[in-house]
Parts: sequence; C-alpha cells; structure tokens
Amino acid sequence: MYTLYVSISEPFNITDARKQLATIIDQARADHEPVYLTKRGHRVAAVIDADDLDGIMALAEDMADIRAAEQARIEMRVTGETAIPWEQVKVDLGLV
Repeated sequence: MYTLYVSISEPFNITDARKQLATIIDQARADHEPVYLTKRGHRVAAVIDADDLDGIMALAEDMADIRAAEQARIEMRVTGETAIPWEQVKVDLGLV
C-alpha cells in the first residue's frame, strides 16, 4: 500500500494520488517543497519541481568539487607536494 504525504497534510493513498497528480505537481511547484510517496510507512519517492531539482543537483556538484579540492589539499600536506602554478598548467596544456 502506498501513501502520499503532501507537506504536513493528511496522507493520501496512491489511488487518490493518481487522481490528483496534476494538483500534486502544481503544489510541489508552487510551494517548492517535495511531496513524498510512502510504501508501508517508508518514503520511497518524491515529487519535486524540476527547477528545484536542477538547483539541488548543481549544489551537489559544487559540494563534490569542494570536497575533492579539500581532499587534494590534505593529500598535498601529507605528501609534501606543492601545487602546480596555473601559468604552468596553461603552458603544459598548450593554452598559452
């Protein structure tokens, strides 16, 4: 059995959710809050505005880059390596 939670309102079963899909999508887009689907009391899916998802994905990519850069800095401290100057990188790549 699936249940739908819309923000803090009462849950809807999946049959009712199918009948109200357009309304659920409109609510997710208007409120910028995910609408969760549950199965046996556990969240299994969410309806979210596509532009909000794009923003979340961009932030996740940025965070992955930040973590990778921090890991590289830690590795450099541990190994004693020094960073390659940007000007040298451009020369090595033929960008100058």
